[in-house]
Amino acid sequence: MTFIEYKALSPAQKAQYKIKEFFSQLPSKLGSFFGAIGKFFKNLVLGIVAGFKGFGSRFASGDMATKLSYIVMGFGNFTRGQVGKGLAFLAAEILYIIYMVNFGLVYLSKFNTLGTLETGQQEDPVTGRIVNVQGDNSMLILLYGTMSILITFLFIGIYVANTKSAYSAEQSLKAGKKNPTLKEELKDFLDGKYHVTMLSVPVVLISVFTVLPLAFMILIAFTNYDANHTPPGKLFTWVGLDTFRDVFEASEGASKSYTFVQLTKWTIVWAIFATFSNYIVGIILALMINKKSIKFKTLWRTLFVLTIAVPQFVSLLLMNQMLQDDGVVNLILSYMHLPTVSFFNGTALTARITVIVINMWVGVPYTILQTSGILMNIPEDLYESARIDGATPVVQFFQITLPYMLFVTTPYLIQTFVGNINNFSVIYLLTSGGPSKNPNLYQAGETDLLVTWLFKLTMSSNDYNTAAAVGILVFIVCATLSLITFNMSKSSRNEEEFS
Repeated sequence: MTFIEYKALSPAQKAQYKIKEFFSQLPSKLGSFFGAIGKFFKNLVLGIVAGFKGFGSRFASGDMATKLSYIVMGFGNFTRGQVGKGLAFLAAEILYIIYMVNFGLVYLSKFNTLGTLETGQQEDPVTGRIVNVQGDNSMLILLYGTMSILITFLFIGIYVANTKSAYSAEQSLKAGKKNPTLKEELKDFLDGKYHVTMLSVPVVLISVFTVLPLAFMILIAFTNYDANHTPPGKLFTWVGLDTFRDVFEASEGASKSYTFVQLTKWTIVWAIFATFSNYIVGIILALMINKKSIKFKTLWRTLFVLTIAVPQFVSLLLMNQMLQDDGVVNLILSYMHLPTVSFFNGTALTARITVIVINMWVGVPYTILQTSGILMNIPEDLYESARIDGATPVVQFFQITLPYMLFVTTPYLIQTFVGNINNFSVIYLLTSGGPSKNPNLYQAGETDLLVTWLFKLTMSSNDYNTAAAVGILVFIVCATLSLITFNMSKSSRNEEEFS
């Protein structure tokens, strides 16, 4: 379709065309996405191979001091006047050895089985008395084993850096240059390498509080860690892909696979309605407030700010109480001789519509504030030209306002969509996942999202492995959709200008 043909379409036809284009391009974009992932891992492997190639060449061409640095870290720096740097490398080696000997190897040796001895009672072969036996703890083995593996990778990086530093110091002396002292290098980290200094703390914190828990959670998905295998009394072990098979394999009764499919459908529907209802209504209200003919603009903006100032969980709990079967709303309806409504305990459709509407109540004010400034920056000349051409306010909205807003706020929309997929508070505080009238749902209600189902799996039924597997699947879906949608948007392809 040419540009002129596209411009001649009505707003509804344009929307239909864009949706059709999106889904027609989706297979190729998915292929490109997974191809990019494959290319990333290929380059990663090639980089590692290249690093080890240099690792061997440095040993072959280096002098004796450099070669000894492969055994005693920091030796090459010691012999070339870099005492402080050499001490740092040596300290890293000593600390790693102490850690592995006294702690790490104990858990790594049991990592393949996650423990073999259960905590319990057994007969003492000497006295014949029944004694308590402290067995293995599979969870600690998995956690500390994972931590030891990550520490080992970190040590390998430091070890390779040690060999590079020793070889670089050797080549520097051969070239007649003076190697920098520790003080000079530290000073450089506050000047030329200041970005490294500033980024080191976030990297360490991310590694400790994000990478390690994430790796631990991913590994749990490949075990049978559930209510029947809960440490320290019981052991769990590796089961491969059996947990994922349970999620996808159909079975009769209240099954995990049926629950996963049903909750995935509702989660997507919820995310779409929760995102775009807040977005469209927020833009419309912001447009109304920004109209020149509207009086008391400051008052309206202040009222919306006040709704944001109230903590969201307070608003949600209040709405939960008001909309109960015996709550204020039904009480008023009964006084007015009108039929009462079971908002949360009736049908699944009623409960789902209710949570979507309440989410608009708590979410629209944020959209109003975020879009007000953007709306003020839309050139007034565009609207003036549109009015001269006879465009109605509706046409102006779909032809000027909405495209401009989408261009600027596409990253925000993606973030909001993913956030609504994982929107725990709205669902849990309003309905706790209810109503629970479908007997085929496993540990879930009609309004449960995947994220609230994960909470119930861990807190109610202790199905930690299933929760971890579902968490991985949710992450893959969210990451894939977010990256593909963003790369297909104008915000990514044309960052410099809006047209």
